[in-house]
Amino acid sequence: MNQQRLAIALALGGASTLVIVQACGGGSASERGGPSVQARGVTTDSNSATANNRCDATERGREVSEYDTSGDDHPDVRKVFQRMGTAPTVRLVLICREADLNGDGTKDVVRYYDDEGRPMREEADRDFDAAMDEISYYENGRIQRIETDTNHDGRVDLKVFYEAGQPLRTERDTAARSTADHWSPDRWEYFENGRMIRTGADVDGDGVVDRWDRDETLRRAAEQAEALEQAQADQAAAAENADAGVPTDAGRVDGGSRS
Repeated sequence: MNQQRLAIALALGGASTLVIVQACGGGSASERGGPSVQARGVTTDSNSATANNRCDATERGREVSEYDTSGDDHPDVRKVFQRMGTAPTVRLVLICREADLNGDGTKDVVRYYDDEGRPMREEADRDFDAAMDEISYYENGRIQRIETDTNHDGRVDLKVFYEAGQPLRTERDTAARSTADHWSPDRWEYFENGRMIRTGADVDGDGVVDRWDRDETLRRAAEQAEALEQAQADQAAAAENADAGVPTDAGRVDGGSRS
């Protein structure tokens, strides 16, 4: 999986040889646009409805470039640019990038960009079966959520939610109860500083967590920190009482009472 992700990063991040450059309107009917994910349980957001046509180079004001990154004389990366602005400040902005990672002629990763050139969605075929099984959503260029069909049965069964680029929680549908219109997870995992701190499970399928499991190591560390904090507070209070001349229980020799 790490090698596959490295290949994706290399394919999407750069290209070695420019093969074809076409001006706007030069795209052919055989060029593949952005594929749509068919897996049930995929969430549709406001970007999804308009993203696919961003790979269409025939739209007005667009240009397309194709690159050969593997050296086999066949382009495996395709980029579509949109002309933005008016003269003399016209600029080209990347709005779609497609990559064929295994050289079979089918795009395996498609990333869509907004009008500022920031990523807004990425679709990926991780097992190269010509069906997209992972879709990533971005907001203001930062990853927000990844939805995956982990068992390749056409259903999204895992969603990972992010905050500030770090995983915040995951939701899993291990019982395959989700539909295209209703997401029905039965397992939740929560993270703190990149580490899982607790998990929850819905045993009876009513959408409510029936059992919580926590990270025992983290729990013990928290208890130790709390005990240390209490000990330090007690020591500080004892020192303050000593400075004020207040006797402690250890300093009393008469049982703490006077006649």
